Amino acid sequence: MADAKLVKYEAESVILREGEINSEMFKIVKGHAEVYVDYGSEQETLIGIIGEHSCFGEFGLLLHKPSIYTVVAYSDVYVMLIREGEMGDFVRENHRNIMEIMRNMARTMYTMRFQIDLLLKEISAGKKPDEKMLAEARRAMRGYGMYRSIEEAVDGLSKFSEKV
Repeated sequence: MADAKLVKYEAESVILREGEINSEMFKIVKGHAEVYVDYGSEQETLIGIIGEHSCFGEFGLLLHKPSIYTVVAYSDVYVMLIREGEMGDFVRENHRNIMEIMRNMARTMYTMRFQIDLLLKEISAGKKPDEKMLAEARRAMRGYGMYRSIEEAVDGLSKFSEKV
């Protein structure tokens, strides 16, 4: 990808911030980065460390949706920026990356579905959901644009239950 732009991020700098919409995908050429949810808050959780050849930011590029995680440079990191118009070339030249992107998205969707199923089981059993689980479910649903609120999800479940 001759037209791809290479950018350096110094250690500890934020490359991508949760909740912000980015229009580029990133591929790490050199270095390592940490991936967090709720970065900078009491609920901050490190969900992974990624290195060379790893890609991130695909939600913004492909869906024009806010990032569901924050990526912070662990060491000095060099990334290749991939724009929407460059995706055809990127796919042709980076088959391994495309499979990894698909696996990451599938894992994310599976985890989200698991959390939502647990939450809905608690609600349907008449239990008050655990506040931490509720916050995670809200974040996941907002991140995927599924529901604006947990109340809307519960209302949808009630309407579905009435039909069955």
